[in-house]
Amino acid sequence: MPRRKSTTDDPTAAPSFEEALTGLEAIVEAMEHEQLPLEELVSYYENGTALLDRCEAMLQSARERIELITLRNHSESAPEATASSTPGFSIPSGPPDAHDDDDIRLF
Repeated sequence: MPRRKSTTDDPTAAPSFEEALTGLEAIVEAMEHEQLPLEELVSYYENGTALLDRCEAMLQSARERIELITLRNHSESAPEATASSTPGFSIPSGPPDAHDDDDIRLF
């Protein structure tokens, strides 16, 4: 698989997840262990917040993509894996009480 272009090639491009996370870790490290002037701390905090927002947005996007892939794969395999394709047999969906009329009763 080809590698993506690094954002260092294009300074206006948004950082990748890994670059944003590395930057965020560096900011946290500096804020925790260095004696920084207040203005610099506020600037670090502002940059850290932007990087955190970027990471969270990318994670949410990845979650949504994974859910779509999972749903698509499930829907593609569902007709083969369900018993509903067998004539006269169906599996009720929803809570058990909602399908009392679908129950098979022997007596």
